[in-house]
Amino acid sequence: TSCITWSDPPNQRRSAVYRHGDSPGEPAHWYSDCSLASRLPSSAIFDSFHMDRGTVIEFLGQVPLLQRLPSSSLRRIAEVVQVKQYGGINVLYVHVHGLLAEPGEYVVREGEPGLGLYFIWEGQAEVSGSDASEKGNRSELQLKQYDYFGYGAGGSTHQANVVALSKLICLVLPDGYNNLLQPKSIWNAEGIPEDFSLVEHILHLEPIDVDIFRGFSLPDAPSFGQVFGGQLIGQACIRNFLQFFFSNLLMWNNMFDLAALAAASKTVDCLKLAHSLHVNFIVAGDVHSPIIYQVHRARDGKSFATRRVDARQHGIVMFTLLCSFQKEEAGFEHQEVLMPNVPGPEMLLSMEELRERKITDPRLPMHYRNTVARRKFVPWPIEIRFCEVGDSANQSQPRMKYWFKARGNLSDDPALHRCVVAYASDIIFSGVSLNPHRRKGVKTASLSLDHSVWFHRPVRADDWLLYVIESPFAGGGRGFVTGQMFNRKGELVASLTQECLIRKPKPQNQNPKAKL
Repeated sequence: TSCITWSDPPNQRRSAVYRHGDSPGEPAHWYSDCSLASRLPSSAIFDSFHMDRGTVIEFLGQVPLLQRLPSSSLRRIAEVVQVKQYGGINVLYVHVHGLLAEPGEYVVREGEPGLGLYFIWEGQAEVSGSDASEKGNRSELQLKQYDYFGYGAGGSTHQANVVALSKLICLVLPDGYNNLLQPKSIWNAEGIPEDFSLVEHILHLEPIDVDIFRGFSLPDAPSFGQVFGGQLIGQACIRNFLQFFFSNLLMWNNMFDLAALAAASKTVDCLKLAHSLHVNFIVAGDVHSPIIYQVHRARDGKSFATRRVDARQHGIVMFTLLCSFQKEEAGFEHQEVLMPNVPGPEMLLSMEELRERKITDPRLPMHYRNTVARRKFVPWPIEIRFCEVGDSANQSQPRMKYWFKARGNLSDDPALHRCVVAYASDIIFSGVSLNPHRRKGVKTASLSLDHSVWFHRPVRADDWLLYVIESPFAGGGRGFVTGQMFNRKGELVASLTQECLIRKPKPQNQNPKAKL
């Protein structure tokens, strides 16, 4: 129980009795029948704050320290934070504490125990103390909205004094919930990392600074020499696309270009989800080197947010992503396009089954079968089942249909599922524009130029999705493809486009130039 005293009007002191919850999950109560509390101004009680859960989640999404957390952790933090106001009366109705302090008074004191970790919602404060009082840039010691202070799992006392410079409102994460700041990954707060799917590991990013992330190539992930593009594509003496596919002479676009979407998603509150993204590829990358993702906050609105991400390797910008996020809302709906009538994924062969069938197919050249049998087969993080197999007429058409889903179960973070869908969309997409031009003994080169995705509905990437791809045009050395993704209900969940460079590779110079 606490007794809070305030002045209303000035020079007339009043008091009210306040009882905190007996446990972290129990609401706190003002005793409205208390004669002192009954005189509390209603404006102080009801108008001081109007924070719903969504508003708190949006705020937490802007705190740099919390960028590494999965959405489930942010939602939990929004449930348990306490609100403290300095410079006025604070009365809330759910699991919060009230406290009165005047500007210039201490918020926390060095060496004293505190409630936990403070996030500044509104106002300004300044750090002072034995270390902070030394000469230096005073602006670095001032704290403003979205800044934080206090202690985490490593201690139980404050390291410095923090003084309110104005009316100050803070959200406080009690020290009993410090485990929420230590998730297993940026997508999953619990579980065993070894049990996470491979694609979830691929899309894991390491936060290295505010709005800056680092991505790595995994040693056990499939690789085709470059991070994207530049792969020579060939067709030997084979009759369909799958034989070409299993020779690893396949266009494999950037394995990490859409990890940029993951980086952008971590800088937006979890109530807003990506609804469109546009990637421009600039140069090919090195699969053996990390990629640095720099996120630029173009706009933060009530319903929409926009991010630009530059991906750098060795100091060079490899590609740029522009992404828009939207908070879910109801609106007009229609869907004119229908899902094609194709066999379900359970009726189709897996990649492993197709590979074994090709190895033993006597119609294929023996040297090809031996080559495929000797090569180590690394399962892709995305499982694919083609709807049309073995029809040479269909394989030469500028279109393709297949089912896909992530291998294993993904965490429930909706942002992760959209990242996985975007990642999977880039695997074979642009190669369809080359289907009519594949000939025995003819080699081609392909390089992605740009890639766009529009998300229409919520989607789960660990459930089967049908990918319908068509290439309506190729010319001027460029191929253009469009795609539609449907869930098993026949709902259109995403639309896609991509343009790529397609041409015959230049002959290699047999007489290399001197390096000096």
